[in-house]
Amino acid sequence: MRNNGILRILARFLIPLILLVGLYIQFHGEYSPGGGFQAGLVFSAGWILFVLIYGLERGLRAIPLRVMYFLSAGGVLLYALTGVAGVLLGGRFLDFSPFLSNPQSAQQAGIIIVEFGVGLTVASVSMLLFTLFARRREQWDAVLDEQDDSA
Repeated sequence: MRNNGILRILARFLIPLILLVGLYIQFHGEYSPGGGFQAGLVFSAGWILFVLIYGLERGLRAIPLRVMYFLSAGGVLLYALTGVAGVLLGGRFLDFSPFLSNPQSAQQAGIIIVEFGVGLTVASVSMLLFTLFARRREQWDAVLDEQDDSA
């Protein structure tokens, strides 16, 4: 796919739009259908399209493997710490009302933070899974090429 000019041109237009839709779903998920899980999958789909067109090496230069591991753990940690913060402020786990004086604003802020953590985790884990499968495929292809050369 790297040598197909039409795919490369389409990808230049589609990838930013896919990432923008992912961000829209992320930050409007509490008002409309969507949220962190859907946004994470859409965002990772944009990165996966980038990898399919430009190659895994360029994709890992854009978002390195170490960053994916950090974001996957960071998203879960953000979710958990938001829940624990409610307990420390005198509420229950994932009770956002102690965060602000206005309970409705506190609920909205808490939901945005929690959904952002979910989005980070889902996006990074799905990118990690794709990367691990793609690397496994590259290793398998190398083994097959080696067998063809020896035959």
